Amino acid sequence: MNAHPLVSPLEALERIHMRFADTGNLVRTGGRVSDVTATHIMVEGLTRTARLGDVVEHRSRTGLRLGEVVQISANRVMVSPFDRSADAGVGETVTIVGALGLAPDTSWRGRAIDALCRPIDGLGPVAPGTDATARAAPAAMSRQRVDKGFRTGVKVIDIFTPLCFGQRMGVFAGSGVGKSTLLAMLANADAFDTVVVGLIGERGREVREFLEDTIGAAMKKTVAVVSTSDESAMMRRRAPETAMSVAEYFRARGDRVLLVLDSITRYAHALREVAIAAGEPPVARGYPASVFTDLPKLLERAGPGPVGEGSITAILSVLIDGDDHNDPVADATRGILDGHVVLDRSIAEQGRYPPVDPLASISRLAPKAWNPEERKLVTMLKALIARFEDTRDIRLLGGYQPGADHELDQAVRQVPLVYAALAQTPHDGPSMDPFADLAIGLKPREQAGANAAN
Repeated sequence: MNAHPLVSPLEALERIHMRFADTGNLVRTGGRVSDVTATHIMVEGLTRTARLGDVVEHRSRTGLRLGEVVQISANRVMVSPFDRSADAGVGETVTIVGALGLAPDTSWRGRAIDALCRPIDGLGPVAPGTDATARAAPAAMSRQRVDKGFRTGVKVIDIFTPLCFGQRMGVFAGSGVGKSTLLAMLANADAFDTVVVGLIGERGREVREFLEDTIGAAMKKTVAVVSTSDESAMMRRRAPETAMSVAEYFRARGDRVLLVLDSITRYAHALREVAIAAGEPPVARGYPASVFTDLPKLLERAGPGPVGEGSITAILSVLIDGDDHNDPVADATRGILDGHVVLDRSIAEQGRYPPVDPLASISRLAPKAWNPEERKLVTMLKALIARFEDTRDIRLLGGYQPGADHELDQAVRQVPLVYAALAQTPHDGPSMDPFADLAIGLKPREQAGANAAN
């Protein structure tokens, strides 16, 4: 049973009640709270009717509360509340109200909502759409092919790891390296009809700055789904699913949708918290097996839609715990996505922004975005950069002799100019033609160097 988006939990429940009031189809199945922990409540009397994922309500001394069934045993069910704490008392009545469906609408553009579709921007209630969405990933053979590239406006991305409509790309980095800044630059790409931004576990003070300053004028075509770090694990778990459902709605209308999720790692942390509380054993560095089942279920929903629909281009940030690029979440996510951009802390410490490592980054769909000349140029640039970086220690120790190796001489002369030409901040604005900008950045400096040598 699906409900309209929540303006408030009470209003949503009243709508459910009204829908079935005349037909008598609504069966109010109730149980009672038997145990309460800091994050969950146990309910007796619902085991025969409850299903995993069902939403329940109970009225505590502080008002109406909603939660979700996360475990069912022979004698009781475990409910994880959407609020920050399980505010319940033993003996209180708990009632199943069914599954909460989402019914997005085009009027949601320009709005900021929480994981339950409640507005958080102070602009009044959001209008519910007519059709609730509960979608699975499109069938593999029904999807359209990915065959058209687009410009993000970020030079280092458009040159070394170009993107295509319907691609899923991950931005991998440790904390404080610049993931959110790069995502903000990518979110301003002009190639999309609709942008959906999911901020999962984000710092509360940064949300308004991100939406008003970074997104700015593009907010008129953006739907923001926000779950801050102080919210419950259930809200942080639901936020990316809500963002994906909103993106699917606009894709079904034929839009080219950009979905930005920051970060998928905090989504995995929320999955882990809920799963471990429900009794699942950890199998990989503290992560239960269900985490690695839920990640592809979410991410596979992005991409091109069936014929007649649009596409969802997903750009996801992946927080590397301890700068270990082989941690379980990063490793699992990298295998699902269509490419990855690696941000390197040492590059950021050198003052080069965005701190993208072009040698470690890859776009699996780059051949569809490059023309033959661009592909040849990028291959040459990567070879020069690899030679430059491989010999960095030798050159610092004084082991480099100009003229002994022509290829190394070329790398030493040109790679620093390439790095300087690719530098870009959010205040610089997007690059319309990155290869032309690179050429402009290199030619005058090369000519100046030649003149100085003469």
